[in-house]
Amino acid sequence: MGYKLRDPYRDVWVRFHSLPESKRYPEDEGEYDIVLGRYNTVLDELFAGEDVYVITPVRTAEAKVPPFQPEAGYWQSLLVNDDPDPEFRTYCHLFAARRPWQHGCLDGPLRDIADDRVAGVLITDTQVRRIHHPYDGGADVFLATPGERDRMRQRHADWLSSHPLGL
Repeated sequence: MGYKLRDPYRDVWVRFHSLPESKRYPEDEGEYDIVLGRYNTVLDELFAGEDVYVITPVRTAEAKVPPFQPEAGYWQSLLVNDDPDPEFRTYCHLFAARRPWQHGCLDGPLRDIADDRVAGVLITDTQVRRIHHPYDGGADVFLATPGERDRMRQRHADWLSSHPLGL
């Protein structure tokens, strides 16, 4: 659901690509080091010394909440596709785990995201003022103010897309 935040929060949004020249997928350990280095650099700037929520979606065709990881508590469910035929309805159940942010503490899940094995994860401070939405190819980052966004964009200008809309 993180991609849906981009338009309403464009004034505080910036997208960083995970690899040079906007390459989407890492192919060797050197490229995984770059991907994880970029993810962790931004996450450190956002959350150093703070607790974060790691919000993970689970999509199902049922309104019933499925079991998930024991350390992640159920947060809420969203009806994603409200089809009149119940067989075609889609739900997104959100689970949240609170943890202290430490550099590298999410390298396993971030690597899975980089490989497109996991999608839709949001990492946020406990007040939901800053959000990091990693995806295969980069991360959408939402800051508290346009000025904060501009400063982060300047610090990592070589990680930005050349696309005129920043995509």
